[in-house]
Amino acid sequence: MDALARAAEWFIGLFQQGGETFVGQVTGILPTLIVLITFVNSIVKLVGEEKVQRLAQKATGNIFTRYIILPVLAVFFLTNPMCYTFGKFLDEKYKPAFYDAAVSFVHPITGLFPHANPAELFVYLGITEGLRQLGYSLGGIAIRYFIVGLIVIFIRGIVTEIITARMMKRRYQAESSK
Repeated sequence: MDALARAAEWFIGLFQQGGETFVGQVTGILPTLIVLITFVNSIVKLVGEEKVQRLAQKATGNIFTRYIILPVLAVFFLTNPMCYTFGKFLDEKYKPAFYDAAVSFVHPITGLFPHANPAELFVYLGITEGLRQLGYSLGGIAIRYFIVGLIVIFIRGIVTEIITARMMKRRYQAESSK
């Protein structure tokens, strides 16, 4: 019977801990996220959605802007998952690589701009909690995470673009030989 009682206490304790975490989020990070989301949406409205879209179209011009600037702007302004819609400005051959870059950036941006992917904030906060308890600055890890994210999305964009080009070439050759 003791084992059953301990199991029941553990089970309820799990939900009590979840409730405490939830209350901490409601009184801590959620108000910040709401203000950040409102701020970013206000900027997009003030600048104009058409201007933001024109800027995105120009960003597809070269490999650096296509796989660094465009994904960063998309994730920052439109947040996850709407950021993938920026892919509509790209030629078909670049869309898979843009998606790969954008989806790879929704995590690294979280430390500096939590509004961009609030669902991942819990993962980031879980990682940084250990660092915080050890007395490390969270600003430094957020900046490093962001910079490494930029490098990774650029590499992933290039690699995926190369793979996509090869696959499209093979498909074209296979269709031509029929």
